[in-house]
Amino acid sequence: MFDSMRRDAPWNVDGPLLWGYYFSNSTPEPLKQAASHLESMGYRIEDISERPNASTPTRWRLHIERVEVQTVDSLDARNHEFYELAAKMNLYSYDGMDVGSAPPN
Repeated sequence: MFDSMRRDAPWNVDGPLLWGYYFSNSTPEPLKQAASHLESMGYRIEDISERPNASTPTRWRLHIERVEVQTVDSLDARNHEFYELAAKMNLYSYDGMDVGSAPPN
């Protein structure tokens, strides 16, 4: 992924980027609890939304964001941290991340 971004992305892969992370569940309440916990860790809650066309176990989605610098190793560690958090908070899943350019200060 990092090699592809270095080749194709219009931003500096080694600098601060806007990283988005996603969790899913069949009901919104556990996602709200996770959102509160993640907000205390410095993440911005983008939204908790219902996806009407999604299957029941993944009907609700939590999207969080934070501007940060990631490396292959730090992103791998973050993903493991979020898989563990999803299990600990009894969420259906941690669904992964996306990345884009950081907004201007």
